Amino acid sequence: MLRRLYDRVIALSAGRHAPWWLAVISFAEASFFPIPPDVLLIPMVLARRERAWFLALVCTIASVAGGALGYFIGYALFEVLATPLLQAYHYEAAFARFKDSYAEYGLWVILLKGVTPIPYKIVTIASGAASFNFWVFMAASIVTRGARFFLVAGLLYYFGPPMRAFIEKRLGLVLLGVLGGIIFGFVVLRFL
Repeated sequence: MLRRLYDRVIALSAGRHAPWWLAVISFAEASFFPIPPDVLLIPMVLARRERAWFLALVCTIASVAGGALGYFIGYALFEVLATPLLQAYHYEAAFARFKDSYAEYGLWVILLKGVTPIPYKIVTIASGAASFNFWVFMAASIVTRGARFFLVAGLLYYFGPPMRAFIEKRLGLVLLGVLGGIIFGFVVLRFL
């Protein structure tokens, strides 16, 4: 069953509408969707290696645009939804400390978490909630998301055929590793 699913994903990844789906997933993941775009980027590059750089660019542009939406969610909706809760629990001072801390270290948070498996939407929403400088946020997002997606595409471009053979031979193990990476990202996020 897993083999049929893999073969179907590879076939769909070579389709003409695949880049649009990659853009949609990349955009959504940066603001509200839980699945990272790598689950589409990897099979798409494996299916059509010559499009690796284009696909990484699609991922980067869509992810940064989705990051802007995530920032807006944190900036506009956080005040509406969270302020009454902060006041009810008398956490206004704690949130003020968070904002001050984020103003000082926010760039490093964005740069570090933008390339890790930690969900990027958390960074985008937190940046908006802390009213972090939007243009610095966008510049850091372009750098980190671009680095991440171009690194993945580059590795697959240069080492794609052996990696594809490895994936196809050990599909269950690879899937388990990907799921483990996603879970690890959420666990790290929980304890940071």
